[in-house]
Amino acid sequence: MTQKPSKTSIPHFKSIEEEAEFWDTHSTTEFEDEFEPVEDLRFVVLRGRPKKAITVRLDEDTFAILTKKASEYGVGPSALVRMWVLDRLVKERGPNKSRQY
Repeated sequence: MTQKPSKTSIPHFKSIEEEAEFWDTHSTTEFEDEFEPVEDLRFVVLRGRPKKAITVRLDEDTFAILTKKASEYGVGPSALVRMWVLDRLVKERGPNKSRQY
């Protein structure tokens, strides 16, 4: 059995979005010596409506501002944009309509 490193260089994440952003810009090969084999693996089956993804292109300054604002809320930029979009859609529907989002 290999010895586990005493200190990991993989940061602790505040949210799934933050972790996803980290792994989007880092290779797992950078941390190979820190991984452990997994003996018992189980997959989670998601129930409910399928989700769709969209891409929104932002300049670097705007993305930096968005990232800072998202951090203030304790979420990732994608989650904050999603919250804003849903909020706007609810407002556009009006107060008497049931939420379909």
